Amino acid sequence: MKLSVHPMTLNLRTTFRVSHGASNQRHNVLVKIEHDGLTGYGEAAAVPYYGDTQESLSAYLNALPPLGDDPFALEAVLNSLPNGSHAAQAAVDIALHDLWGKLLGQPLYRLFGLTPAPLPPTSFTIGIDAPEVMAARVKESNYPVIKVKLDADDPEAAVAAIRRVSDAKLRVDANAAWTPEQALDLIPRLAQYDLELIEQPLARGAVGPFAWLRDELRSRGVTTPIFADESVKTSRDVAAHAGAIDGVVVKLMKTGGLREALRTIHTARAHGMKIMLSCMVESSVGVSAAAHIAPLCDHLDLDGPLLIANDAFSGLRYDGAVMFIPEGSGLGISPC
Repeated sequence: MKLSVHPMTLNLRTTFRVSHGASNQRHNVLVKIEHDGLTGYGEAAAVPYYGDTQESLSAYLNALPPLGDDPFALEAVLNSLPNGSHAAQAAVDIALHDLWGKLLGQPLYRLFGLTPAPLPPTSFTIGIDAPEVMAARVKESNYPVIKVKLDADDPEAAVAAIRRVSDAKLRVDANAAWTPEQALDLIPRLAQYDLELIEQPLARGAVGPFAWLRDELRSRGVTTPIFADESVKTSRDVAAHAGAIDGVVVKLMKTGGLREALRTIHTARAHGMKIMLSCMVESSVGVSAAAHIAPLCDHLDLDGPLLIANDAFSGLRYDGAVMFIPEGSGLGISPC
């Protein structure tokens, strides 16, 4: 199997602001694994708060030893990868799975024993901006499920402005921006706007603050589910947060690919947690891989291709908030 590495620059349709910062482009990496005349595609998203850059991802991938000649030995190949970026490992994992499906002539969801429909609707993400701008974007999008990025600077004003123009299901994502005390003050106020869930209100790290916050909210009658994103990367993190959160956000770029994503989902189920399958800012390569395990999840946040203007792959389709898993073999996508 021959691996090659290619830089990808994704141009965002609008400036994307979260509590970690703002950007107009994302610099990802495309991986190709070629074998027997077929090519498997994978993608690594460079996420600064995990310490990744396009350069560091490329350096890791270019330094990998040969992957061997057996594309069906997925576990052996993935377990042999050296320690390093989970996003870079995800690119290899996704490309191997794409190649695996192509060699067998089947879409991945079928090889996982899943059915492609019906899927939960995906949310559409609104970045941080002036409340009136955020509300206008929500109204323009006309999506039935909206994820609202928030920081600590008067988040209630943004949610209130959005709720005045939309009756969509609302999820809010603080991206670790609040202290436990701020979260305890803000969440009961935000809950009055009928939120579906609150994502990562606290900084990643210790589990104790999440357990304290959840217990305090319940004692006050606030039952809005708390999901962890940055705090939970793999199945081990899920187990460590049992009893402290209501749900987990699974992303292939955090788990290191589909193999560990499946373990993370099953671990969450074993602990009675809900699951939201999500993505970074990714092209159809990374998001299509996630889509193939979407039938296992309660909520979807797979709008990456909708946020970019230059997706170089086709096959993944959306009809508003409804996502259709590609039917072709492997990931079911192809270069435009």
